[in-house]
Amino acid sequence: MKKTTDNLLVPLALVGKLYDHMIRVVKHVPDDKPKKNIILYIGKVYPHMVEAIRAYGKKHDVTYRIGLLYDPKQKFTDQTRPPFDDLDIILTCDFSSDESLQKALSSLQDEIWVVTVRGDDMIPRLQRVIPYVPYVRTPTEKSLSWASDKILMRQHLKRYNPALSPNFLIVEKVDKQTIKHIEDTLVFPVMVKPAGLAASRLVGMCYHKEELESFLKKVFKEIDAVYQETGGNWTPKVLVEEFIEGQMYSLDAFVSPSGKISYCPLVSIKTGKSIGFDDFFGYLQMTPPNLNTDSVAAAEEAAGQGIRALGLRATTAHVELFKTEQGWKIIEIGARVGGFRHMLYEFSFGMNHTMNDVLTRAGKKVDVKKKIQGYSAAMKFFGKKEGKLVKIGGIKKIQELKSLERLYINQKVGDTCKFAQHGGTSVFNLVLFHKDKSELLADIRRIEQTVDIQVE
Repeated sequence: MKKTTDNLLVPLALVGKLYDHMIRVVKHVPDDKPKKNIILYIGKVYPHMVEAIRAYGKKHDVTYRIGLLYDPKQKFTDQTRPPFDDLDIILTCDFSSDESLQKALSSLQDEIWVVTVRGDDMIPRLQRVIPYVPYVRTPTEKSLSWASDKILMRQHLKRYNPALSPNFLIVEKVDKQTIKHIEDTLVFPVMVKPAGLAASRLVGMCYHKEELESFLKKVFKEIDAVYQETGGNWTPKVLVEEFIEGQMYSLDAFVSPSGKISYCPLVSIKTGKSIGFDDFFGYLQMTPPNLNTDSVAAAEEAAGQGIRALGLRATTAHVELFKTEQGWKIIEIGARVGGFRHMLYEFSFGMNHTMNDVLTRAGKKVDVKKKIQGYSAAMKFFGKKEGKLVKIGGIKKIQELKSLERLYINQKVGDTCKFAQHGGTSVFNLVLFHKDKSELLADIRRIEQTVDIQVE
């Protein structure tokens, strides 16, 4: 008797043939379902990001469509203009209009894999987009607000762990009572930081009440114009906090949709203040720094607590910290990739930072490398005073240095130079790399002796 199944009484040999036939039929059925492979950038995207994604796709034999959603009224410079010809999808909308957002995104809801941004100024636009991409893993709108507004950030950090950040007060106006309250509550010197602004804009340090009153008046006078320029949160509030003494560092961390955190190597930071500027822009960033494993672990622990205090998920977090005698203190946290990080981490560790930002948002495994290939640095150069730029000297000699990897000239002769705290941008930026740290340090010294920025 032939073998049969217990309940269907169908010959097993026939079952096998039917199964094989079904498989062959299924294999030949065309799949018309659109692929969920769009990586959508909000507001801006740069050539190096497109190149990094294409390189990853080629290496792993996978195809991604790279898209940009931006406001057609948005102005681009030569440095910020997107590589439109290299993009697969270009969408425009009015971010203030629900109708415009829905019209731009509804047809692609099932095809968008990741939505991401570069820069704090695009976070408000990401918040507007989130409700219209319901099938994409994203941070919550609230957590993005907590990470963008310096006041909300401090409040959440203090509630989570008071040891993470300094004492602070919130200022909404400048009068004698406000100055007296600050003087009675905080210990000078103090830092002044407008809520919702990035890149050291309108940030200053005050050593006594007269200086504080003068600087606050200047901040409130200028704050409306800078908010309009940078897309701030439109609430004229200022954070005043006790100054933290210590060495400044930062790191980027990848936060998965489920909250798993992967930490990138630390970067040491020297501010403009440390080289004689009355300003706190990031003058020199270097990686890897000379820190032992215990110090690194403590920094990561503090950063992780800060990320959880803000409830961040499905994002890259950029964390700035001070290493003090009392432990690691958080300066601030941004829900985005840190400046220059894609180059610093690529040169020093061989890491595709741009693709890791995409992968962590999608809930995929990131590839964080920590084996040192060499030493890298990023530098920003401002004029020593504000005014009309009349000369940028030393560029040709800098271009001859072996460690030079990138040179970005942001201003030309005739442009108006302002300090970062007054809403200005750097005259030019450099990115350097050398396998030998002593050679890198020597080139940095040569650059400092060569640069000649003249402003009148």
